[in-house]
Amino acid sequence: MPQHPIPANARLQRLFDGCAFAEGPAADADGNVYFSDCPNNRILLYRPATGQTEVWQEPSLRANGMNFDAAGRLVVCCDGKDDGARAVRRYEADGSITTLASHYNGKKLNAPNDLCFDSQGRIYFTDPRYGYKDDVEQDCMAVYRIELDGSLTRVIDDMQTPNGILITPDDRTLYIVDHNPEPGGARTLLAYDVDQTGVWRRRDTLADFGDGYGGDGMVLDVDGNIYLTAGADEKAGVYVIAPTGAQLGFIATGEIPGNCTFGGPDLRTLYIAASSSLYAIELAIPGQLVYPK
Repeated sequence: MPQHPIPANARLQRLFDGCAFAEGPAADADGNVYFSDCPNNRILLYRPATGQTEVWQEPSLRANGMNFDAAGRLVVCCDGKDDGARAVRRYEADGSITTLASHYNGKKLNAPNDLCFDSQGRIYFTDPRYGYKDDVEQDCMAVYRIELDGSLTRVIDDMQTPNGILITPDDRTLYIVDHNPEPGGARTLLAYDVDQTGVWRRRDTLADFGDGYGGDGMVLDVDGNIYLTAGADEKAGVYVIAPTGAQLGFIATGEIPGNCTFGGPDLRTLYIAASSSLYAIELAIPGQLVYPK
């Protein structure tokens, strides 16, 4: 019988409280957790060894979703509001910052939100725009791929407001959150499969939050289960969803969650960035991450 992802004795622990809206947690090889506070224009760093949280980068040019690539470099999506970079940026080992994507077809991106890496090292990212749209130049909100040569390919353009994104280890399936907060907007978790020609095609709707508060960020475990942050009030938390769409469990956070990731020495610690806070909970199944392994 498959192992349940949430042990009966698992307890949620608040590690930090003081964000305007916490997002994008990413753990390094030493177990330190980087997370963004986009409205306050900063990236924070939580150190488990001391239990202390410090400001790591300020200003961050409105850092949002973040992940470490296979080389251990932090790659960051930056929002478009209030002097945000409207770009995907990478923090290099020497302390410099490389802009990986800022324009498509000569026009500025909307507001890169979240990202993931395939097995080749290519970067998939979502590009929605929340809030005011007066300066939007793109003709839609889409999903892009940064190729190994640095060029940019638009790979999915049939969503309303793409947000969180994951790719399976075999590079065959993308899981993407469509979160349109407008009345009647899509609030779904979708699965896309790639065909033999390299075109991504919508396969299934794995979750639909209807007129409630939809999903945001997510992470995979080694069994292929999806840990999706979603919901508000008593429905706010992490929804554990099997690849079939079956809900396997729920971790209540009590405040709107933004994103989550695995960390810790055995990659069984789930870190959850939720509104004002960073949380941690010990789970049964290790996370599936590009870095650290």
